Amino acid sequence: MHGAAHRPEDGAETRLLALIDALVAELHAGGPAEAGVPAGLDSALERDLGLDSLARVELLARIEQAFDVRLPEDVLAKAETPRALLQALEVAGPPTLPESAMQARDAAPVRMSGTPDRAANLVEALNWHVAHHPERCHVSFYRQSDALDNLSYGDLAGAATRVAGGLRTLGVQAGQCVALMLPSGLDFFRCFFGILYAGAVPVPLYPPARATQVEEHLRRQAGILRNCEAPVLIAFDTVRPLARMLTGLAPALRHLTTAAALAEGPVAALRPLQSGDTALVQYTSGSTGDPKGVVLSHANLLANIRAWGGVIALDSTDVAVSWLPLYHDMGLIGAWLGSLYYGCPLILMSPLDFLGRPERWLWAIHRHRGTVTAAPNFAFELCLRRLADQDLDGLDLSSWRMAANGAEPVSPDTMTRFAAAFARYGLRAEILTPMYGLAECAVGLAVSPPGRSLRIDRVDRAAFEADGHARPAAAEEAHALRFVSCGPPLPGHRVRIVGPTGADLPERRVGRLAFRGPSACAGYHRNPEASRSLVDGDWLDSGDYAYVADGELYVTGRAKDLIIRGGRNLYPYELEQAVGELAGIRKGCVAAFGVADPHSGTEKLVVVAETRTRDPAARRALVQAIVALGADLLEQPPDEVVLAPPHAVLKTSSGKIRRAAVRACYLDGSLGAATRAPWLQVLRLGLASIAGQGRTALARLPAWAYGAWAWGWFGFLAGLAVPAVALLPRLQARWAVSRRLARVLARLSGCRLDVAGLHNLPAGPCVFVANHASYIDGIAVAAALPVPVGFVAKAELRQNRSLSLFFNRLGAHFVDRLDARRSVAEARSLAAIAARWPPLLFFAEGTFSGEPGLRPFHLGAFQVAAAARLPVVPLALAGTREVLRDGSWLPRRGRIAITVCPPLLPEGDGWHGVLALRDRARTAILEYCGERPARA
Repeated sequence: MHGAAHRPEDGAETRLLALIDALVAELHAGGPAEAGVPAGLDSALERDLGLDSLARVELLARIEQAFDVRLPEDVLAKAETPRALLQALEVAGPPTLPESAMQARDAAPVRMSGTPDRAANLVEALNWHVAHHPERCHVSFYRQSDALDNLSYGDLAGAATRVAGGLRTLGVQAGQCVALMLPSGLDFFRCFFGILYAGAVPVPLYPPARATQVEEHLRRQAGILRNCEAPVLIAFDTVRPLARMLTGLAPALRHLTTAAALAEGPVAALRPLQSGDTALVQYTSGSTGDPKGVVLSHANLLANIRAWGGVIALDSTDVAVSWLPLYHDMGLIGAWLGSLYYGCPLILMSPLDFLGRPERWLWAIHRHRGTVTAAPNFAFELCLRRLADQDLDGLDLSSWRMAANGAEPVSPDTMTRFAAAFARYGLRAEILTPMYGLAECAVGLAVSPPGRSLRIDRVDRAAFEADGHARPAAAEEAHALRFVSCGPPLPGHRVRIVGPTGADLPERRVGRLAFRGPSACAGYHRNPEASRSLVDGDWLDSGDYAYVADGELYVTGRAKDLIIRGGRNLYPYELEQAVGELAGIRKGCVAAFGVADPHSGTEKLVVVAETRTRDPAARRALVQAIVALGADLLEQPPDEVVLAPPHAVLKTSSGKIRRAAVRACYLDGSLGAATRAPWLQVLRLGLASIAGQGRTALARLPAWAYGAWAWGWFGFLAGLAVPAVALLPRLQARWAVSRRLARVLARLSGCRLDVAGLHNLPAGPCVFVANHASYIDGIAVAAALPVPVGFVAKAELRQNRSLSLFFNRLGAHFVDRLDARRSVAEARSLAAIAARWPPLLFFAEGTFSGEPGLRPFHLGAFQVAAAARLPVVPLALAGTREVLRDGSWLPRRGRIAITVCPPLLPEGDGWHGVLALRDRARTAILEYCGERPARA
């Protein structure tokens, strides 16, 4: 740890603390350094010094420059105090160029033939690639520095089948949600498709980012888990201790597992998917109590990918380079699933890698000849702040053909400055492509035509604020508003601008943006109230205000952020940005919102700005400066200015201001409440989890008590059955005792047993065929039939000596399901046995699962019946799955019905005769078993 080659020189501690104090003072005039509370080695960078993620990025850059070193890769994610930074300096390396600058550049990818344009779902799209080029590299992930982990299409599919098998062993059923809390990396992709292969629905959750926000974070995730009712959460080792607390906060959550554990599962057969099946539930930012999960079908996702992919002419020779987190739609759908569909390689890095060293994004574009990227506006601004003045010798961005800017308001200033700053590296201004999208439309709704310059609309401020008229401003107007065109709607999609009365508005009139098209979601998961506010007939409300000019979309702001004051429509963004530039105010930590004022009959404008300034005179000066800014920009000052401590302005996981949440805190007086220490947050969460587990246990107590009662009687009666079966000399007597005890068990456990059709039992030899839904099916059959049957059981039961002896005494026969040659030989021997007494009984499905549905029948029973020319008697079992479901040993009361169907005579012993006999038996059982045909 303390290598002499990199040990900081004497005085490093003093220099480091001075750097931190200088940055704090620069960001927050009147902060700790000026208030006589300088940084100490154990000061918390975020809680005590107010340095958020972007401020820490700036701090690390200054440390590297001042000490002429290159800090370790994980400092940004792990260092919470100056002491941790000092320890990182001890192991820092010499400053070097990124290896990407020195490595040979990749060749352009080989063009593949075709796309999965006939795929009806994501799994079919992946399987198309596996069938055509399984070895083609799909994703290359920067695990650390320049170490790349590669994943081919074939490897992804193979890993997904094992994950699916692991999920099935945990009892995951088709259509259930499975939560996915993983960082960027190849495990995310394997598990995402593993969930789809299992027929389930992925629900991405973002991992905890900072220890100081762990309580709020996990409470929000618990709200999501309660809403989606996921029985399984896939997490990673670092967060597993915290994630365990979610089991007490989300009652449906039964299993916490990892990608590595699931990878040990058996290879699972693919469960068929339809295009209308849910492919993803994408949760949008919201409160912990009312999370909104956008339900997106496979058809929604594929329609969106095909639409924007066609507009930007994406193909297999493109190279996508992304650092976007995979739990957000822009990174998940735009970067990953889009590249998967079109077969273009995806170069992926962690979001922290980008934040810590934004030059890595540009060097990855250089090294891999990247052609397409997507990022929010702040990413381009961060590159400008950190890299515009650096000499990135050798950087070549000439391969870059489209840089999509979306997910937050697009700044025309940022775009023009970015184009100018990086032009010397081959970047062309026309590649900058504003876009607009939202989760409710998968990811994209409008995209500017690539390859053209920015289209910026200058709008007369007075007309815009007075009546929502986006009238072009005169050239000389100094305070004109500027909006960036997001382009026309995607092919197949339509937008309309709706006024207060619900009527369509003409061009250049601002109203609520509504949309429709094949990408539009069906609503929110298990949230009918929110869904009703979203859907209006064929149209969906975007929640944004916008206008259309010359057929192109200009988004002006969120509807919930609009402030109506004195008859004027005000948007907070411009004022927030200007206030954030004031010395002493934390940049990006300003929220402006409206609050109803009953005295004036309108809304009053409130500005909340974070600062560490404590000096009363300095605070008064800041308030005056904010008031002056409001008067200058909006021609009316804010009604109230609140100077709040750091972290009072709440944000989403992607860094967006949560204005509604800040407004709620302002109204209830909790604005700027002191952040609890991480250990106290964990303690509170632990207590809440224990309380939740206690409530869950209490709610389940009756079920557990019943289960103990039922199993207790089962054990007692089995203790009577085993010696009776072993000692009684005649099979008829053994069966009679077993039948009587099985019926007693049904009565004692409160399960009603109804048997119909006993008059259909033939007098002579036959073959019984039953459906198979539960471990209690054999007991149910024994309770129902007055005549003995010889169960045809799987050979694995022979390995248990007591069970083998018991079944043998009841006339059972064992067959090997896994050895094909032995299975054929055993089928022939069974044909000879079938003509003797007792008749054979086959569970024709072969196995069962917790999911309802009659599975396809195996042919063995019907081959035996046809070869022996014996009638087949279908037995339809209903209700056993509900009494004891696969994956659970907790029985429930229920009604069990067994119907003996009329015998079916074979039409011949040839192949077609066997198939016909199977189909007739399955049709008969379907009529009475109470289940539909299963999808697998």
